Amino acid sequence: MQESPATRASLLVRLRDGGDAGAWREFVHLYAPIIYGFARKRGLQDADAADLMQEVLRSVALAAKRLEYDPARGSFRGWLFTITRNKVFNFLESRSRRVVGSGDSRVQKRLEEHADSDGDMSAEWETNYQRSMASQAMERVKGEFQAATWDSFIQTAVEGRTPSQVASRVGLSVGAVYVAKSRVIARLRQEIERMQGDDP
Repeated sequence: MQESPATRASLLVRLRDGGDAGAWREFVHLYAPIIYGFARKRGLQDADAADLMQEVLRSVALAAKRLEYDPARGSFRGWLFTITRNKVFNFLESRSRRVVGSGDSRVQKRLEEHADSDGDMSAEWETNYQRSMASQAMERVKGEFQAATWDSFIQTAVEGRTPSQVASRVGLSVGAVYVAKSRVIARLRQEIERMQGDDP
């Protein structure tokens, strides 16, 4: 899997200023769904996953003033993944100590499912990050395209339809559907690079 760019250094610097609401909004918009989804996939119920997400965000807020951007020490996403993973495991561990054994083999199976390797969880974390970035980029650029262009992209690139199937639906030629998809993908790549690059 290709290594994705690091979290923007400028965003990390802005997070150190607790009063920069825009930086925190951007951070939460990007990472909260990833943290929540990671917890849910490990078997936490909705409310527990939401609470855990808040705990992770609180940990980041408490550490934000001390954040020093040094890529040689590891990535920010790697640090955030470690915090999230540890909080999930701590939650599962404390829950398993509270639960009285039921003799139900499903409980044991669930605990074994959580024994994923770090590599698998890290790959999942990275995939969810990439999806979150793509989703945000799509939200940001959608208004730049005409409806038929955007629909051509969604139906071919996201829903997996063939350009010939999409052409009749959106009222474009097959060639125009290819061009529309290509234009949107190029613009999304540009927006993701901008989102991941440092602010000027």
